[in-house]
Amino acid sequence: MAERVLVVGPKDCLAMVDDLAPKGFEIVKALHNSPEQKAALPGTHYFVGFIQQYVTPQLYKEAPRLKLVQMLSAGYDRADLDAARRSGVPLCANGGANSVAVSEHAILLMLSMSRQLIVQHNNVKAGRWHGNSPPTVHEVRNKVLGIIGLGTIGKKVAKLALAFGMTVHYYDIVRLKEEEEDALGVRFRLLPEILRHSDVLSLHVPLNDSTRGMIGKDELAVMKKSAIIVNTSRGPVIDEKAMTAALSAGNLFGAGLDVFDEEPTPADNPLLQLDNVILTAHLAGPTFESNITRLRNGFDNVQRVARGEPALWVVPELLA
Repeated sequence: MAERVLVVGPKDCLAMVDDLAPKGFEIVKALHNSPEQKAALPGTHYFVGFIQQYVTPQLYKEAPRLKLVQMLSAGYDRADLDAARRSGVPLCANGGANSVAVSEHAILLMLSMSRQLIVQHNNVKAGRWHGNSPPTVHEVRNKVLGIIGLGTIGKKVAKLALAFGMTVHYYDIVRLKEEEEDALGVRFRLLPEILRHSDVLSLHVPLNDSTRGMIGKDELAVMKKSAIIVNTSRGPVIDEKAMTAALSAGNLFGAGLDVFDEEPTPADNPLLQLDNVILTAHLAGPTFESNITRLRNGFDNVQRVARGEPALWVVPELLA
């Protein structure tokens, strides 16, 4: 009898499954929290999808045959890692499948904020044609981009920024070798240096105990008043109240944010009242192309485990 692969996700992602699913498995598709998902779990061997919120002790009770939990997301801050560790079932991320999408989105936010794109767009729509007299706008060429977290996404952001003529500095707990820095065109700086000297600060770290609130009131206070913050990682990495206060007071030029403390962000969030922010709804990663890559990587991992090979992209905390 064929082993079961349960794929859980939104409709647009599930629509791609049939073209990518490997042969020789029973493929079951289900929407989030649907009756089909619940009914399929007891006989599921491979659980694939945007499913980190389901990684709880209850999952392993409901799906005792599990051999692999394959997330299509990069983050796993909502997954119960203790439960995953106790189960002995590999819990895997998406292998950088969304790295192109997120890095492009980070650059989009940098450019849009630098050129006051939303302000100009709204002016034109409202009949306010200012021609060559826009609000203060900036080029990014020759500006310093400080990247916090030089992983797969951070490296791609660096490459794109270099193409725009930016100078790229980075801070990461894992420092590149000098020859690796030379090849990528970046230079390591300590976090205080990154904060003081960056014209644009872009965050690309996972959310964990060491990164939660890492950009707080004190860190914001040493940044340039002309600086832009871009966050496409996780909202709680920044103290949102402190950032809102800095933006409101004009102590930062602006912010481009794809993530928030609470998602969906409440209608009374003061950030929504500011003109010097560009906000998107945690959609940097899920593009048409990245969803294909997510599924491709996920199904590859399913086949690897089915062949008795080690799973790829196991979350680091489970390897310690």
